[in-house]
Amino acid sequence: MKMKRYVSELVKRKDLLIHLVISGIKAEYRNTFLGYFWWILDPLLMGLVYYFLRAVVLGLEGENIGAFLIIGLVAWKWIRATVLNSATSITSRAGIITQVYLPKALFPFGTTMTQLVNFCFGLVVVAFFLAFYRLAPGIEILWLPVIIAVQFMFLSAISLILAYYSTFVRDIDNVLNHVLRAWFYASPVIWETTRIPEEYSFIVDINPASPFLISYRNILMEQSGPELEKLFIIGLISFALVAYMVYFYHLNEHKLIKAL
Repeated sequence: MKMKRYVSELVKRKDLLIHLVISGIKAEYRNTFLGYFWWILDPLLMGLVYYFLRAVVLGLEGENIGAFLIIGLVAWKWIRATVLNSATSITSRAGIITQVYLPKALFPFGTTMTQLVNFCFGLVVVAFFLAFYRLAPGIEILWLPVIIAVQFMFLSAISLILAYYSTFVRDIDNVLNHVLRAWFYASPVIWETTRIPEEYSFIVDINPASPFLISYRNILMEQSGPELEKLFIIGLISFALVAYMVYFYHLNEHKLIKAL
């Protein structure tokens, strides 16, 4: 019964969740000169850097390389930003959390939703590159919301886990940058899966980011379907983890208060 009340409380606090998303969006570029224009400029600059690295330095230009890079970088940015920000989503709000009762699971959920909005702005840049390279997605683009929903569930699970344990082990925040850097180069963000030697192909197979990156490119560039089997498995595991972590938060929220 207590678990049911906790879930009910999460639903009732949807106004706070919306506030967390809006405030998170505003805070990201609040003190910058270009403001919200960075939502579009950031993936463009990242794409330019990696285009220079691939096409100029390494001589690996490839077909429709600009669109290829932008799709990968926009999808990866959602992963990276969510992981980094979720680690501090609870500790950064210690003041309000210790003064007022709020379901603590709201804060990692808010982080994931904030970065989902940023990802949607990144899709505007993706659309521009698709038009520039004259790539017209087919009927397969109808799978786009499904891929986004699975990635959202996957990142929500990671956010809930990191937000909780980072409250007790503050060093996790420092380690994440190094973990993400290794994860980035182990993922097909800036390189095609066909370029990896066969003996290392298992890296793509076990990498949970790969199905998202490959699926986005399939439906947007190749007019082919997403990796449904892998997405289904990731979605199922992520849903189970989210459900378990909400239950876990319900049982252990008093520990979070003590740690803060």
